[in-house]
Amino acid sequence: ITGILSTLGNGYVIFMSSKRKKKLRPAEIMTVNLAVCDLGISVVGKPFSIISFFSHRWMFGWIGCRWYGWAGFFFGCGSLITMTAVSLDRYLKICHLSYGTWLKRHHAFICLAIIWAYATFWATVPFAGVGSYAPEPFGTSCTLDWWLAQASVAGQAFVLSILFFCLLFPTAVIVFSYVKIILKVKSSTKEVAHYDTRIQNSHILEMKLTKVAMLICAGFLLAWIPYAVVSVWSAFGRPDSVPIQFSVIPTLLAKSAAMYNPIIYQVIDCKFACCRSGGLKAKSSLKKSR
Repeated sequence: ITGILSTLGNGYVIFMSSKRKKKLRPAEIMTVNLAVCDLGISVVGKPFSIISFFSHRWMFGWIGCRWYGWAGFFFGCGSLITMTAVSLDRYLKICHLSYGTWLKRHHAFICLAIIWAYATFWATVPFAGVGSYAPEPFGTSCTLDWWLAQASVAGQAFVLSILFFCLLFPTAVIVFSYVKIILKVKSSTKEVAHYDTRIQNSHILEMKLTKVAMLICAGFLLAWIPYAVVSVWSAFGRPDSVPIQFSVIPTLLAKSAAMYNPIIYQVIDCKFACCRSGGLKAKSSLKKSR
């Protein structure tokens, strides 16, 4: 169900965005990239795990395991770094307008190239002998070999590097950006009310994009943090200290993150459309009364 809904939802987002690709703002381009990452997780990874779940064992051998682990980590890392870039874009647009107005579409495409290069680097590092991909404890999917931290100091360095550069640092940037945005919005809401309609409309649109980004980041982190906690516990805790049955739940929760984002887009868009239509009705009635 998760695989079907995430595939249809993210495919729909990409299709609708392609119709207005020349009008997409930088933050919307990043949102499309996030949908591409989520679609990649759904299309490339989920068929492998679904077949293995029904078969009660991993069905695709060692090469298939490494491919599945690489694809899952590649698209997952791409999603998180994309959300980090979106949070920085929102931070500059809301808190530092002089820099925010400087950001254009071509900067967004440069940022996309950096995001894909970053994800490719960290997903491919295990193939260089520094780390590895291995089956999950329940045996029906594969992931980074967190258990290398139990074997050697090099394994611990690998796991800590992955945790810092692909989870902790991006999460810290996201939290910092949105905390600063919330503080800024609280202090500037009254000021915007005195501006003309065009500036107010621009502010409303920026806040709509910011709400979408905040909800997406919150959903992603809530889905992936339990998995990260279990992985760290497996890496640095006692061997076999995590029950196999318990380790399944965070994995399924993390993989379901790709399903939430299209729902968030639609809820915010519908709410924004209703507010906008309400505003138009109010304006038309005001003209009639005049």
